[in-house]
Amino acid sequence: MHIHDLPTPALLLDLDVLDRNIAWMANRALDLGVTIRPHIKTHKCIEIGKRQESAGARGVTVSTLREADDFAENGFNDITWAFPLPISLVSGARDLARRVTLRVVVDSLEALEALTASGDSWHVWLKVDCGYHRAGVDPASSQAVDLAKRVADSPRINFDGLLTHAGHTYEGPTPTESLAAARQERDVMVAFAAKLHDSGVDVPAISVGSTPGMRVIDHLDGVSEARPGNYVFFDHTIVTLGAAQPADCAVTVLATVISAQPDPRRSIVDAGALALSKDPGRGDAARPSMGEIYADYHHGTLRDDVWLTGLSQEHGKVNGTLAVGDRVRILPNHSCLTVACFDEYHVVRGDEVVDRWKVWRRR
Repeated sequence: MHIHDLPTPALLLDLDVLDRNIAWMANRALDLGVTIRPHIKTHKCIEIGKRQESAGARGVTVSTLREADDFAENGFNDITWAFPLPISLVSGARDLARRVTLRVVVDSLEALEALTASGDSWHVWLKVDCGYHRAGVDPASSQAVDLAKRVADSPRINFDGLLTHAGHTYEGPTPTESLAAARQERDVMVAFAAKLHDSGVDVPAISVGSTPGMRVIDHLDGVSEARPGNYVFFDHTIVTLGAAQPADCAVTVLATVISAQPDPRRSIVDAGALALSKDPGRGDAARPSMGEIYADYHHGTLRDDVWLTGLSQEHGKVNGTLAVGDRVRILPNHSCLTVACFDEYHVVRGDEVVDRWKVWRRR
């Protein structure tokens, strides 16, 4: 089947670009001397996870217990749930942890006590704030050291080590700022591990990593593993950071022009917020974009005369007149959120659909 025979909006996955991106990150991890535990929240796809595993990934990372359960049911048996453990889900996590190695994350005494009260054995990471200021203990605080000691000393707790996420590597606006954030992530974690060692706490491993950070970091000495996710697809946000080119982006949304008006010049495509999300990305403030339109996907060129300027539920507004019935291939601002809008990928080579893969997006 040709992609232009598909009903729209359709989620397209370029298989050759996907495999190239997976190989690139596997080699990057080898060069940096860390293992790779990819974050599958980006793709939510068993077939992609298996490709990452075949390329050398050691375990996977998830954001939800549903993701962990879905991947466990499909043969993945070493899973880090990189999200501060919701106390209400301890029972469900316990059931899964009895079947596979499930590594959970805590950054509070309350969560740790809920785990110990369950009476089961657990693998536990301590979440650390490396400068992103979203979640995690403050490594400069005495409370962080006290909690680390409690985790390490708690009966039936296997202390896996320290885990963090430098989400501010995405804030840019250039690779220079991403590098500064990635270095901060590494240095904060290595220093905190040394501090814990001096306090009598052995840190078995340090887990870090984001796609922009892995692209630019100079070394990861002292770090054990990295957990990037977005690299399998990239997106327009990564392109604006200078960490990828449009030709590196494996996921696009195919849409159809359904309306066009000459005055004022505008068009509507059938890909709205429920196909692209409403993530504004990191576009130029003078040129806000809700999604870019390829001039030629296979040559990696984007149009500079038209782009998506607004989204409602099913409508995408384009700032120019396109021909009704034309198909456009859209580069989303945020591939992770875009994928979560769809039930399946149309896997393509060139312009031919070669397979369909399920998006496991249960909540």
